[in-house]
Amino acid sequence: MTNEVPIEDVSIGGDGIRLGQFLKFASVLDSGGDVKEAIIDGFVTVNGEVDRRRGRQLQLGDVVGFEDRRVRVCA
Repeated sequence: MTNEVPIEDVSIGGDGIRLGQFLKFASVLDSGGDVKEAIIDGFVTVNGEVDRRRGRQLQLGDVVGFEDRRVRVCA
């Protein structure tokens, strides 16, 4: 038995989205303030690595992590 967190797929209906927008769109965080704080404090990962850029452009297939959630960007 593994402790790996399942990945949720979230369709963005396009080719790309910014990290801060995606966290709200996927209901990972509720407000822009929460998003900004979580990213700046280094609690958000993109493809397994901490990313402190709220404006980072995500691509299809990128996996965003926060606490016990992992969410993949899908078309």
